[in-house]
Amino acid sequence: MNCYVKEEEMTKADLVNFIFERVGLPKTEIQKIVETVFETMKEALVEEEVVKISGFGVFTVRKKGSRIGRNPKTMQTVEIKPRKVVSFRASEQLKKIIKKNMS
Repeated sequence: MNCYVKEEEMTKADLVNFIFERVGLPKTEIQKIVETVFETMKEALVEEEVVKISGFGVFTVRKKGSRIGRNPKTMQTVEIKPRKVVSFRASEQLKKIIKKNMS
């Protein structure tokens, strides 16, 4: 089921339009709701909380230690400093839906 126009990506605007077509609330209200959801998720991740969306997946913040990397152009080794990254693990339900649609 293609719920938006573009094949490669879905933007916030696409998400707002999709919800508008399904629910019928004013677009300004939907935009506020979508922004609030994303802001709440961002705030939780900044606090290193786990964001679990049942039936969709889990967002977590992982700490990556320092390591030695290599600049592919110059082949010079450089230290990559420790950092935090956001990680997403899809739920089993989402994995099944994606696998089913690949056939």
